[in-house]
Amino acid sequence: MTPIATVDIALWRAGGPSATAVARDVDEGLQRAGFLLVRGHGVTRDLAADVRAAARRFFALPEEVKARYSAIVGERGWIGPGMEANGYAEGTETPPDLKETFAIGAETCTGDPVVDDVWFKPNVWPTEVVELRDLLTTYTEAMRRLSDDLLALFSAALTLPANPFDGLADRPTWTCNINHYPPMSSVGEPEPGQFRIGPHTDFGTVTVLDREPGAGGLQVYTDEGGWEDAPYDPDALTVNNGDLLEYWSGKRWPSGRHRVLPPQADAPEEDLVSLIYFYELNHDAQVTPLEPPIGTVAGLGPVTSADFIKTRLDAITL
Repeated sequence: MTPIATVDIALWRAGGPSATAVARDVDEGLQRAGFLLVRGHGVTRDLAADVRAAARRFFALPEEVKARYSAIVGERGWIGPGMEANGYAEGTETPPDLKETFAIGAETCTGDPVVDDVWFKPNVWPTEVVELRDLLTTYTEAMRRLSDDLLALFSAALTLPANPFDGLADRPTWTCNINHYPPMSSVGEPEPGQFRIGPHTDFGTVTVLDREPGAGGLQVYTDEGGWEDAPYDPDALTVNNGDLLEYWSGKRWPSGRHRVLPPQADAPEEDLVSLIYFYELNHDAQVTPLEPPIGTVAGLGPVTSADFIKTRLDAITL
C-alpha cells in the first residue's frame, strides 16, 4: 500500500457527488504525504514524450555548446552539473546533485526592472534544437491551466466558500525544469550522501511532475513509512504541494518531502529525464495562512510570495 492517493481531476471538473469524493481524497492525501497521483489531467502523453525527446537532443550536445546557455539556479537556460545541492534547503551540507537542467520561466514582465530581472527574465532557447521552444511553450501552457485547476480543487478540498487564489495568480511566477539524470558512466561513482536530487521540499504552491520510472528514481518521505519509492502510473502526473501552500494551509498540508536516488549499482547505465513544473503565485501576492480549525497552527503571519521563495532558492545555489 502506498500513502500517495490517486485522484481523477476530470471527475472533480465534472461536478456532482464524485467531485466531493475527489476533494475529500485530496485533503486526506495531502495531509498524509504531500503528494498525489493525478489522472484525467488532459495533457497528452505524446506532448510530454516530444518535449522529452527534444530535451535529450539538447543534453546530448557537447558541453561547450550547452555552456553558451549557462545559467545559475533560479535563472533560465542550462544549469550544468555541480551548480545545485537541494539538501541545503533542509540545512544539510551535501555534495552537488547529480543532474543537469534546462530551465525556462514566466515572461509576463511587470515593467519594474528590479522585479523583472529576478522573476521575469527572457527565456533562452538553443538554436541547435529549435523545436524545443514551441514544444515547451505548449507544454507549460497546459501545466499552468492544470495548476490553476489544482489550486481550485485544493480550495474545494477545504470547503472554502471561494477560491482565494483567483486574485493571486493572474501574473504568476513559475519555472519549468527539465532534469537530466545521467548514467554512472557519465557522472562517476556517487559520493557518500550524494543524490540525483538531495532530500528537500519544493518552495511554491504546486509542483507537477512528469517522470520516468527508474531504480535511481523518486522517493517520498512520510512520518509513518520513512523513505519509500514513489508509485508510478503512466497515465498520471505526480503532484506535490510546496512550502508556500503548506504555509497558506496553516501547516495542515506539510510540504511533500522527496529525493531522487543516485544511479544504482544494479542499473548503472540508467538515463532518465523528468519534466518538472513549479507553480507559485504573483510575485507580490500576500499569502495569509488559514487559522484553525482548518489550519493546524495559529498565529502565522502573512508573507509575500517572492520573498518567501527567493530565500529558499538562494539556499540551494552553489
